[in-house]
Amino acid sequence: MSRIVVAIDFSDCSINAFLHALSIAQHCESDLVLVWVEKTSAENSKYASKYGVTIPEIRQAFDEMIAKYQPELLQGKITYAIRKGKIYKEVTAEAKDAKAMLTVVGTHGASGFEEFWIGSNANKIIAASGCPVITIRAGINIKRPLTRIIFPIDSAEETRQKASFTAYLARKHDAEIFILKLYTSKLKAIRQNVDLYASQVVRYFMDEQVKNQVESVETDNISRATIDYATAVDANLIAIMTEQETKMANIMLGPYAHQIVNHSPFPVLSIHARQTQQIGQGF
Repeated sequence: MSRIVVAIDFSDCSINAFLHALSIAQHCESDLVLVWVEKTSAENSKYASKYGVTIPEIRQAFDEMIAKYQPELLQGKITYAIRKGKIYKEVTAEAKDAKAMLTVVGTHGASGFEEFWIGSNANKIIAASGCPVITIRAGINIKRPLTRIIFPIDSAEETRQKASFTAYLARKHDAEIFILKLYTSKLKAIRQNVDLYASQVVRYFMDEQVKNQVESVETDNISRATIDYATAVDANLIAIMTEQETKMANIMLGPYAHQIVNHSPFPVLSIHARQTQQIGQGF
C-alpha cells in the first residue's frame, strides 16, 4: 500500500495540512505517517504545554489524533514517527524510509511565524525531498476534494515531467486538469516549444483517461499568471516543477517554486525535474 508522510508541529497550519492529506489518503487508499521532529511549542495549538512540549505529550497528542481520524481512513492506517535532528532532513528521511509517494506539509507562506518550525522548513523540505511534496498554506479550505488541478506549461523541457503524478491524483479524485500554456516571449521557437509540450501532455492525459482542457496566457511573470488563473477557475491544486523557466521579474522576486508556495491561496504540488516516480511512465 502507498504511504503519505505528513509533517506535524501541532500548529493550526500543520493540522490543516494533515486534514488535507487525510482526504488525499482516502481517495488514494494510502497509509498516513505523521512525523514530528525535535521539540516545538505553538501557542495556538490545543496540544501546547505551558512549560514546553515533552515526548509523552507528543505521543498522547498523536494517539488522540489517530483515535479521532482513523475511522475516516477505511482503506489505510495512520501511524506516527518521532525523530531527532534537523527538521527538514528528518521529514525527508522519514519519507524515504517509508517509501512515501507523497509528503504533505503546511506553510505560513511569506509571513513567517518562525515559532512554528513547519513554516520555516516547508521550502527546505521541498528542496530536499525525494518524492513529490504538497504544501498548504494556513487557512486553505481542506474540506473540498481535489476537483480542478492547474498544470502550467512553459518552454522548459522539464515542464512535462509532472504529468505522471498529476494524472495519478486526477484519476483517484476524478478531477479535471486545466493545462495552462504560459507564453513569456514573442520568439516563435519558444512559443512552439510551449505548444509542443502542451500537445504532448494533452495526448498523455487522454491516454490516461484524465479529463483536461487547455488555456493560454501571455505573461511576463509565470508565478503571478498561474495563481491568477487558478483563482479564476477556483482550483484545488497547482502542480509545478521546482525548476522552471526564469524571467527577470521572477529572479527579482525569488525562485518560481518559492513564489508559488509562499503566495498561492491553493495547495501546491511540487515535483523535482527527473524525480523518480513509481506511478506511471510520464516523460
